[in-house]
Amino acid sequence: MVLSMCNCKKTDNDHRPDAGEGDLNLPALDPSLVNQGKDIFRYETFGDETTWTDVLKMNEVIEAAVDPTTALSVGLKVDASALPAAVVAGIQNGSISLTDPQTTLALLQLNAVVGVKGQVSTTTDGKLKLDRVGITCALCHSTVDNSFASGIGNRLDGYPNRDLDPGLIISLSPSLTAAQKAVYASWGKGKFDPRFNHDGLNNPVVIPPAFGLYGLPKVIFTGDGDVEHESVGPVAYWNRYVAVTEMGGHGKFNDKRTGLNIDNTGGGADLVTDKLPALQAYQFSLAAPKAPEGSFDATAAARGKILFNNKGQCATCHSGPRYTDVTNGGILHPQSASVATDKDYVNRSATKQWRVTPLKGIWQHAPYFHDGSAATLAAVVEKYNTSKGLGLTSQEKTDLTEYLKSL
Repeated sequence: MVLSMCNCKKTDNDHRPDAGEGDLNLPALDPSLVNQGKDIFRYETFGDETTWTDVLKMNEVIEAAVDPTTALSVGLKVDASALPAAVVAGIQNGSISLTDPQTTLALLQLNAVVGVKGQVSTTTDGKLKLDRVGITCALCHSTVDNSFASGIGNRLDGYPNRDLDPGLIISLSPSLTAAQKAVYASWGKGKFDPRFNHDGLNNPVVIPPAFGLYGLPKVIFTGDGDVEHESVGPVAYWNRYVAVTEMGGHGKFNDKRTGLNIDNTGGGADLVTDKLPALQAYQFSLAAPKAPEGSFDATAAARGKILFNNKGQCATCHSGPRYTDVTNGGILHPQSASVATDKDYVNRSATKQWRVTPLKGIWQHAPYFHDGSAATLAAVVEKYNTSKGLGLTSQEKTDLTEYLKSL
């Protein structure tokens, strides 16, 4: 729930379906394209090693000081399915050290560190050396199910990695000034500022999910991404933006609305554009996860659904099959519509407006609002109840919270 409610309350004569009902009747995705996109999402760096190795020198940092314990502590994840049986046994019996950076390099050799790609060689004395390193989409937009251990398990693509502290990781670069390091280190876990390196302002937002996107005509918190500004599609707009302007991939990004015109190809090949259709198709294939069994009170949630569609006024904006009115012709809302603590981030965007966040799978990605200013769904309900004067009783607030947890 990202926006304050508009003055569009349903009436007794309003026959619109309740939020979550109906279907967008979207065409089937091409399985071949989806499979290509899966590999791109997980393993493609778009050539961004030039940024993470040549500029930031993160290969040197990792090789010298980042052991698996440290990596896990800053939110990096390990794909258990990439671990050979001998490695699994070694971790379990303690014969493989989790406090040695050499183990991290070995994991990179196995392609087991989610969202990080390393080129590893062996020196004449038998030591592993990290020659080059880059990142992929999965770094921020995948996590694991912790089935092996905390931070180690099967991939959950599309889930935002709210354990990841990307700013702290970047701040370890020896190439940055003290002032730059301080900004990056200030962001905190699960947050990233995708505009800092363009406007110099420090106002990070929570890492958003990459699931439940199919059928949304505008993407990200401010709805910048749409087919009018990226012919491949709305998600491809943001993929291009992030790949080129944040990851440092070899491609081009241009948007007259923001004045950005970036060419990272250096006169060479564009490694981004041709991959956008498949990457978007894979993200479209990622459905929002259902709430775990037993994670909410079903009886209370049933009462909460009635509140959501009526007294709570949630469905005035969180409407339709995706629980967002953006599916109704790409509706966006003014700066004043947000009840988040921060109101300024929108001014740095292309639209200068807010897009209503879809709610399916919302149970998975606390904290809430673009700035993470509500730690729990109960806090979200409380904030709306207070700011909009809804007059919900304690029981009604509990019921509405349980319904949100069920989505």
